[in-house]
Amino acid sequence: MPSLLVAAIDFGTTFSGYAFSFLHDYNRDPLKISANTWTAGVGNLVSLKTSTCILFDSTQKFHSFGYEAEEKYSNLALDDQHHDWYFFKRFKMMLYSKMGLTRKTLLEDDKGKRMEAMKVFSSAIGYLKDHMLTTCKKQLTDIEQSDIMWVLTVPAIWTDSSKQFMREAAEKVGICADKLMIALEPEAASLYCMHQPVQKDNENFTFGVFKSGAKYMVVDAGGGTIDITVHEVQENGTLKELHKANGGDWGGTKVDAAFTSLLADIVGNNVMEAFSSMHKYDFLEFLREFEVKKRTITPQLSEKVTFKVPINLLETFRITYPGSDTKTAITSKSKYKNKLTWIGDKLRMDAELSKALFDESCKKIVDHIKQLFRHSTVKDVPSILLVGGFAESPMLQVAIKEAFKDKKVIVPQDAGLAVLKGAVLYGHEPKTISARVCKYTYGVRVSEIFNDAIHPLSKKFVENDVERCNDIFNIHVRVGQAVKVGEPQVKQNYRVIAPDQKIITFHVFTSNKKEPTYTTDEGCTHLGKLTIDMPDISKGINRGANVHMVFSGTEIAVTAVDRDNPKSVVSTTVDFLG
Repeated sequence: MPSLLVAAIDFGTTFSGYAFSFLHDYNRDPLKISANTWTAGVGNLVSLKTSTCILFDSTQKFHSFGYEAEEKYSNLALDDQHHDWYFFKRFKMMLYSKMGLTRKTLLEDDKGKRMEAMKVFSSAIGYLKDHMLTTCKKQLTDIEQSDIMWVLTVPAIWTDSSKQFMREAAEKVGICADKLMIALEPEAASLYCMHQPVQKDNENFTFGVFKSGAKYMVVDAGGGTIDITVHEVQENGTLKELHKANGGDWGGTKVDAAFTSLLADIVGNNVMEAFSSMHKYDFLEFLREFEVKKRTITPQLSEKVTFKVPINLLETFRITYPGSDTKTAITSKSKYKNKLTWIGDKLRMDAELSKALFDESCKKIVDHIKQLFRHSTVKDVPSILLVGGFAESPMLQVAIKEAFKDKKVIVPQDAGLAVLKGAVLYGHEPKTISARVCKYTYGVRVSEIFNDAIHPLSKKFVENDVERCNDIFNIHVRVGQAVKVGEPQVKQNYRVIAPDQKIITFHVFTSNKKEPTYTTDEGCTHLGKLTIDMPDISKGINRGANVHMVFSGTEIAVTAVDRDNPKSVVSTTVDFLG
């Protein structure tokens, strides 16, 4: 039974928001999607997303999220009362970079103080969930929690443990497991673009990007990650993935980092660090000003660009280096000579230097896409859909259009909202994605009868007087394999090996190789464990379970039934955060 309401939370590196739509509206007009408008206190920036920042007081009690958290923390800093508060900004990237993620993983705040990441993430999701319920109740007063299907967006390049982490964070704040879907960001964006009315592009012909048989690449360029997937439209209108999801951490925040390091290059890292910790209010304001300014930098730019720099940065510089000035500091670096002036709170940079702030991220994205087009499954793909917040930057748009002149590069209207709105559409029709490509080879660790001819001695062990070989990688699906959504990819029968055994436990492994032999081979990673309950021991050793594993969803799903009683579902859990 479809849910009356689908609500999506797009939890981004730099900005987050939510959107929702009612089933009766979706049936009439799928694009009738409501989103909240947020206002930033400083500069009165109005947007459909708020800043991904969260603030806790000294007792680790949640205080605020978004622009409100930024504002409060900045004001506490002005009164020098912020030291024992916990402020986290752009913390989502931790889930991309963290190896060995567990439920107890700690996250460092703005001042290096540590707190459980699960608490930080769940508080953020909880805030957005409650905000959405309040907004929604204004439109429909009698909506119940059970009427809502929640969708949480994650990058397609995330690991299974990061996805599970997000799911558990959402469940902690009262979202029921069976009322929560995980949507992959580039897929959501793809759905949104499919629903867009057919537009004419500047050559004045209509593009048939979404007609049956058409292939296109989705490049979701966000603040933190660049997430890429390749789709083909099927005859029934569903989407089939042609190449495994891929990408990297070359998002829009790399531009901010380039600007901050340019300043640090002039005044010194120590000055920059002292300024950012002593003048928190100015530092946050400075980053926000840059966020707005960087959107105005275009490839056509020929004039100098004026950036507002807090006077306190200059003061910190003068206190650290008495008697020196920025003019001397600039001229001492030949690369900035005649390209940059800094007087008072105005930093003027020539056009080329301003544009160069985008060089690193644009180059990495373009190089990566070039590599992709070398793959046989991708080389004949004619169109690139550019979506995500960073996709709105003319610098990135032109870099991609210039590098791929033989491809049609499409930037939809509302590119920055494509993921959020697409996630709502995904919640109504998850079956629109009909096939995906495995990002890894998945399998379980098993043992088999030892064979002197092929098995290494180091793996030999004896069990019940039988010599066996350990650490065999029993492959379930292979990297690059196309898997149909909703169909189990693996049906295996597993049995107990001891008469009083009440659970069967498997260790699930991934590999980036197609044919791993042992779970200890290079490129293999222990993902977690799968547990099957077998409490009835009356049949002794003559017991087992038929296990179905589905690798085609946005998350791995496992079901098991008793071998002797197919109606008896055996409870299973997959834990990637152990």
